[in-house]
Amino acid sequence: MDTVFRIESPRVIAGVARIVRDVGIAEELAQDALVAALEQWPRDGVPDNPGAWLMTTARHRAVDLVRRRETYARKLREIGRDLETTAPFEEPADPDDIDDDLLRLVFTACHPVLSAEARIALTLRLLGGLTTAEIARAFLTPEPTIAQRIVRAKRTLAAKNVAFEVPYGPERAARLGSVLDVVYLVFNEGYAATAGDDWLRPALCEDALRLARVLSQLMPGEPEVHGLTALLEFQASRTAARTGPDGEPVLLKDQNRRRWNRMLIARGIAALDRAGAASPSGAPGPYALQAAIAACHAHAHSYEETDWASIATLYGLLAARAPSPVVELNRAVAVSMAEGPAKALEIVDALAAAPALRDYHLLPSVRGDLLARLGRTAEAGEELARAAGLTRNARERQLLLDRLRSLPGV
Repeated sequence: MDTVFRIESPRVIAGVARIVRDVGIAEELAQDALVAALEQWPRDGVPDNPGAWLMTTARHRAVDLVRRRETYARKLREIGRDLETTAPFEEPADPDDIDDDLLRLVFTACHPVLSAEARIALTLRLLGGLTTAEIARAFLTPEPTIAQRIVRAKRTLAAKNVAFEVPYGPERAARLGSVLDVVYLVFNEGYAATAGDDWLRPALCEDALRLARVLSQLMPGEPEVHGLTALLEFQASRTAARTGPDGEPVLLKDQNRRRWNRMLIARGIAALDRAGAASPSGAPGPYALQAAIAACHAHAHSYEETDWASIATLYGLLAARAPSPVVELNRAVAVSMAEGPAKALEIVDALAAAPALRDYHLLPSVRGDLLARLGRTAEAGEELARAAGLTRNARERQLLLDRLRSLPGV
């Protein structure tokens, strides 16, 4: 039941939001539909199409709510919408128009009346169906802070009467950066889940990739839209190889590259070419740089043949364009392969005091691997044990514990 709802809730919220014009109320109605499912499905059986059942139930409740509220009834008379059919109202024909409720939901949640942090947190909640705890992990931010951001964001959108729409012209461009960040974080949560029993959540990856492709069609002149699309195509190409028969994680160096999806790699290369062609200065943006890094992996026939020197250089450019301790940590991994673990350990040790990485499990994970390669086994064991204690994903925790047990003398 939980899995079904997490997959379907973004579509239900988006569909209902077109009726009630309030994302907070739409989320509550989606939750009401889930409660109804919990009551009825055990008794009557799970419907053939659970998503359609949830959508229909939530929409019926939305219709009842609108009818009870005088303000919504007035809006109903003004726009002449027939709520019995719950059909979306007709909009003016426009070559830039896009009839996609999920995309409307993203742009609404990314309205400039909200702070950048609130926009991303709210959209991860509504579009990705993530819990407050999972969003906090993605942000490397305390849970209470994220919870407050989400509540305040929904209140602000309602108070400002923000329209549920994909904007046009300059307003659309102004919101694009936040929208791209949201799509990227949603994909990342599906690509390597921060919590739970599963390493992958494919539905999130699929939704994020679909939205990236839609955005690239909607805004063909924006290089970073193509850069993000390329990055997600490359990352998605590895999905089948990232887990073993029992769902256990398989690290990049151990993946069977014959299982990588060559069609998605080709799409990624084409999108990266479009990003370059659309850039007036020729200087790649952060997403295009990350896509270029992913392309280096895609072009390598084996882990050993990877052009780590180029990847380290690209991470250096990325760190200059979009400084981040996480980018520096990733650069350290590339440096370790190109120049050796000692040089990389210097970078990682310099990051140890970064507040944002204090509870970030990949910092001790990377440090543990570097120490192991340097023969400092006892210290490596301590770091891997710490990393296992910090992660909230059961599959990743087991992977770290297996690596710990594989150390000589442990």
